[in-house]
Amino acid sequence: MQLDFAGKHKVFIQTIQFSSAVNDCKTKILRLDAIHPTISGNKFFKLKLHIAKALAEGYSTIATFGGAYSNHVVASACACKEFGLQSVGIIRGEEPANKSDSLIKAVSFGMQLKYVSREDFKHKEAIENRYKDENYYWINEGGYSCLGAEGAKDICSWIDESYTDIVCAMGTGTMMAGLVIGALPHQRVTGISVLKGATNLQKDMEALLKLTDLQKDYEVIDGYHFGGYAKHPKELIDWMNLFYQQNELPTDIVYTAKLCYAVNDLMQKGYFKPNSKIMLIHSGGLQGNLSLPVGTLVFNT
Repeated sequence: MQLDFAGKHKVFIQTIQFSSAVNDCKTKILRLDAIHPTISGNKFFKLKLHIAKALAEGYSTIATFGGAYSNHVVASACACKEFGLQSVGIIRGEEPANKSDSLIKAVSFGMQLKYVSREDFKHKEAIENRYKDENYYWINEGGYSCLGAEGAKDICSWIDESYTDIVCAMGTGTMMAGLVIGALPHQRVTGISVLKGATNLQKDMEALLKLTDLQKDYEVIDGYHFGGYAKHPKELIDWMNLFYQQNELPTDIVYTAKLCYAVNDLMQKGYFKPNSKIMLIHSGGLQGNLSLPVGTLVFNT
């Protein structure tokens, strides 16, 4: 079963300029954030095969996991509404007195929210047993799965053979796994971790790969998380605003700002070979900026 989302063909490639560009490297970014107003960025690719399978096998409901600010939860809720499925979100932590914009949006798409403690949230299998229902099709947090990676492989259809490097931000590692699967033999895939102390992130990503994929050229780089997941000190905010003024490219505090900052820094450090042609992946997630006070950023999300 083939799925299509409205706005899919709005994806485009944008040239970006870095102040530290050296060795005649050329940098562009794949604007997956333009793919859909809500099912944005890599979410479409990580969800599409799951949605197709759920429909083909007669499930009525998608159940998935995420935090209070999860882009994946919102995208799942929207995708389910678009394709006539019900949705359930298992949310990490106690129910807040004031719901985040992400949770409000998820509810507006018809998602039923169930809150579990942070400790219980670590045990996904137990949660699935607690809410066991033959009508539920379960999707892991962030779409983490071989099926999610297989869907993310299709991102490479926009990346032609002239590119030497593909760089993305990493949360669960699902998108990076898909990029490694889809990359050509001469293309190096680099993942920028946005998590602090995620010592198993590379192993988690590699668990989604086949032996032939493991032989490809890829690397996971830590050290650009700015204090941890979704942390956004003034240094990062200032850089986001300057970067937008230079490129008219909106980034988010969780993923793409840290990705672009990392590429800028890695270019200065000589990570990329001379004359490299680098494709960054804009994985969406701009709604994460809604948690910032109005006026913090010079652009709208």
